Amino acid sequence: MFGFLRRSGRAIPEIEASDAIEMSRTGSLVLIDVREDGEVKETGRAKGALHIPLGALKKYADPESPHHLHELGAAPAIAVYCVVGGRAENAAKMLRQMGYEEVYNLVGLKQWLAAGGELEG
Repeated sequence: MFGFLRRSGRAIPEIEASDAIEMSRTGSLVLIDVREDGEVKETGRAKGALHIPLGALKKYADPESPHHLHELGAAPAIAVYCVVGGRAENAAKMLRQMGYEEVYNLVGLKQWLAAGGELEG
């Protein structure tokens, strides 16, 4: 059904944007935008995505943190994106180190838009 993963030279598997859109819509995937505040303000973010800048990810994603966002435990999978995939790759590695098992790199907002994904905010 899903094409799901793309091969890349990265350690974290990439997810096809069309699959991320569908999974996000059905609640089986939490999407995280790890770009900085100014970047999100300039372009908006993927519809339904949590905005957690890379520098704040540990504070909000670590299950041991008092600031942990309960939304991160609500879906079996997480996909992260930035502009071109570098920060998303780092974020995905951090999430794996925190114990999240099913983590994917969506790469960038451009992929989301090219697959027909909507923006908000």
